[in-house]
Amino acid sequence: MLSPKKTKYRKQQKGRIKGLAQRGNQLAFGTFGIKSLEMGRLNSRQIEAARIAVTRYMKREGQVWIRIFPDVPITKKPAEVRMGKGKGALDHWAAKIEPGRMLFEVEGVSLEVGKEALRLAAQKLPVITKFVVRRDFTE
Repeated sequence: MLSPKKTKYRKQQKGRIKGLAQRGNQLAFGTFGIKSLEMGRLNSRQIEAARIAVTRYMKREGQVWIRIFPDVPITKKPAEVRMGKGKGALDHWAAKIEPGRMLFEVEGVSLEVGKEALRLAAQKLPVITKFVVRRDFTE
């Protein structure tokens, strides 16, 4: 699963996700892609599950790009612990997603295979997505 090798701080405040994606909102590498239509947080397990779904359906032909990286530490306190006593321990890593952000890109497969592979990936994610095709694509 994806996680940063090293960070400056172990814990981070929650923050807010607002506005549309200003970068990473166009197809840059592949012919087909899925774009997020809502904001949210994707944890590394969800990203990995989507990646596995894509590569399995494509039968390891073509190429897949993951355009997001889980670099936000999410902490959690243990069950049935009283309030106070500081912030909880690191639980998992997440990627903050804003609307318009490109999540996955695919190249080297037909339109039908690419569309179905990315549909399977979208089912693994907790955000609503949209299938995108490169402008200059011809079958």
